[in-house]
Amino acid sequence: MAVPASAVRMRLGAWGVRTMQARNFSSERSGNVGSSAGSVREAGGAFGKREQAEEERYFRARTKEQLAALKKHHEDEIIHHKKEMERLQKEIERHKQAINKLKQNHDD
Repeated sequence: MAVPASAVRMRLGAWGVRTMQARNFSSERSGNVGSSAGSVREAGGAFGKREQAEEERYFRARTKEQLAALKKHHEDEIIHHKKEMERLQKEIERHKQAINKLKQNHDD
């Protein structure tokens, strides 16, 4: 189902059309970026080695940060679940006491 461009402009407004144009422009250029990307690294020599070392250092640091965040998230989840288990155990005990009271009242 083809939609006329005028209908798209009316629906999205000026900002929506500009966004679509910007996205199309960036995707058109993406083919050209790959050909010159990493040109310093590809050239070799001291600058290429330094660039490679900096990239590796950056990604190691980024990975370390992500692992630390993931570890903290899991630790927080464990603490939350332990608290939830304690809360539920208290609820179970409260219900057991209520059942015992009902049994005692029924027996009397």
